[in-house]
Amino acid sequence: MGIAERKLRQKEEIKSTILQTAWELVKKEGWQALSIRKIAEAIEYSVPVIYDHFENKDAILLEFTKQGFGLLFKKLEKARSKFDDPASQLMAIANTYWDFAFRNKEYYQLMFGIGMACCEYETTAEMVNIRTMTQGIINQIVGKNKAGDNHGCLKYHTFWSVLHGLISIKMMRKWDVSDELNKLVLKDAVEGFIRNLKN
Repeated sequence: MGIAERKLRQKEEIKSTILQTAWELVKKEGWQALSIRKIAEAIEYSVPVIYDHFENKDAILLEFTKQGFGLLFKKLEKARSKFDDPASQLMAIANTYWDFAFRNKEYYQLMFGIGMACCEYETTAEMVNIRTMTQGIINQIVGKNKAGDNHGCLKYHTFWSVLHGLISIKMMRKWDVSDELNKLVLKDAVEGFIRNLKN
């Protein structure tokens, strides 16, 4: 292995260590507590070493945001592939989205700024993949006679608003109702949304 290849490998290893350490800090203390200084102390490097790999804390958060949306897309795609009927696919996506949010709270909180100050991110390829897949299913349910670009876009945002709204309420106000009732509310909301698409 040449010098250039070795340096590149070392740089990737340090970057991976930074991200792994940042994730451990987040799991332990939450997103609000994450800082460049804490990461540097935890991996026993100087602060400038972190800045050699990430421009700032927002760059680290963006990396995790991309990871979160990438993981979510894979799970949604897998859930969709189990069904041929678009209505069943959409229900599977809703249930998987819900499960992802509560099994991966750290990712979800960062991806959507729940309970934290959130940086504005440009749309990533991972976000576009989720939207394209979900909107395509919605357009199939609506039917070709009604499915225009604007209509599909509106319905996608309505669907996302229902899911995200219910999840946000549950995350921020855990004591309100039981998990079982929350899942029934989700089922009722999505079934109503699908019926509305068919009319």
